[in-house]
Amino acid sequence: MKPERKQYKLKWGVVHIYASYNNTIIHITDISGCETLGKSSGGRVVKVDRLESSPTAAMAAAKQAGEQAKEHGVNALHIKIRAPGGHNGPNNPGPGAQAAVRTLSRSGFRIGNIEDVTGLPHDGCRKKHFRRGRRV
Repeated sequence: MKPERKQYKLKWGVVHIYASYNNTIIHITDISGCETLGKSSGGRVVKVDRLESSPTAAMAAAKQAGEQAKEHGVNALHIKIRAPGGHNGPNNPGPGAQAAVRTLSRSGFRIGNIEDVTGLPHDGCRKKHFRRGRRV
C-alpha cells in the first residue's frame, strides 16, 4: 500500500533571470507576465561593484525575490534565462544564472520549464570589428 501524498494546488509564476558579466537581475512575475511579484538584483545585495555578477550575489538576490513571491502565494516557477545577446553582446549567460536557479529550487519552489530567451540578431546591424576581427 502506497503512502498518501499531500495534494496541494500549484500557483505558477515566471522567473526572468538576466545574467550578464556585470550584474544578475531576477524578476518574478505572474504567469501572464503582467504583474510583478518580486524582484532583486546583485547590486541590491552586495556593496562592491565587481561582485554584482558573482554567484554569491545571485544566490542572495534569488532568495530575496523568492521570499517576495512566496508572500503572494506562488509555489511553482517557470524559468526564463537571458544573456545580453544582440549583435555585440555575449550569447551565453553570466556566472549568476546557474546559482540563481539552484537557489530557487532549494528554497521550496517546484520548477517547471527552464528556457533560454537570449535575443539573437537576424542580420541587422554590422558587427563591431567584423572584417578582420579585433586587433590587439
